[in-house]
Amino acid sequence: MSSNAERSTHYVAPVKDAVVTVDAVKVGDEKPASLWRDAWRDLRKRPTFWISLAVVFVVLIMALFPILFTQTAPNSDCQLANSNGGPAAGHPLGFTFQGCDIWARIVWGTRTSVSVGVLATLIGSVIGLVMGALAGFYGGWLDSVLSRIGDIFFAIPYILAAVVVMSVFYNYRNVFTLAIAIGGFAWASTARVVRAEILRVRQADFVTASRALGLSRFRTLLNHVVPNAIAPLIVISTLSLAAAIVAEATLAFLGVGLGSSVMSWGADISQAQTSLRTAPMALIWPSLALTITVLAFILLGELIRDALDPRARARR
Repeated sequence: MSSNAERSTHYVAPVKDAVVTVDAVKVGDEKPASLWRDAWRDLRKRPTFWISLAVVFVVLIMALFPILFTQTAPNSDCQLANSNGGPAAGHPLGFTFQGCDIWARIVWGTRTSVSVGVLATLIGSVIGLVMGALAGFYGGWLDSVLSRIGDIFFAIPYILAAVVVMSVFYNYRNVFTLAIAIGGFAWASTARVVRAEILRVRQADFVTASRALGLSRFRTLLNHVVPNAIAPLIVISTLSLAAAIVAEATLAFLGVGLGSSVMSWGADISQAQTSLRTAPMALIWPSLALTITVLAFILLGELIRDALDPRARARR
């Protein structure tokens, strides 16, 4: 018995003799991690993000303030004596077949492409957000009805639908009509993405806590679910903006856009194709402007999508 008692006895140092060291922790030096903060830390380290952002910034400034980039009127200063002429003083890109300054038409055409793209993206994003959020959060018969409506619109090529709309409303062609024709038929893909994200977020604990506190389902959706599911919508909106700019140029190329009196890259490409062999630069310059703008928006959207995806960040 005594041997067992001796084996079970453990030495415990007196409290006054025990030395406990605690590493100093600086509180408040680092902000708590969040999805957007982690994404920003990843984005600011990537040169392609700054390049695409710079191009997008220049395009937006050019669309808002074209007078900062050229003092030449795109239509009124056209002279047939300069038809298909090369670069000259004050005209760095040369002239079109009608003798108009190519650089001036590109600058003023930026406003048309960007304004139509932004309005069409807003219309498509709002419709897609409402349809996807309601379908994903409430489920049941409402999800079935809204999903089938989305499938119908998804099966309709929005370029073809925009051609029909602009042909029917030929006498009412303006930026807003064209934006509705594009965005009103391009929201189905956005609704699918939003619905999938809403289905994921509504299973979170804070949604259950919100319902337990007495908030109605609609207020829970509006105040808690949608704000936490908005990240994919921002990404897809950036990509949709590039698609809307391409759609506007396509409709202008086909002759069902805003008309020849409105500056448009697609219209300039369409007019320049007849003199492609004799004066190819009149077609190349607006095509290059369209390509660079669309690539900048697509690259920016892809980078934001990768930055918001923790698995994509971990693979790099």
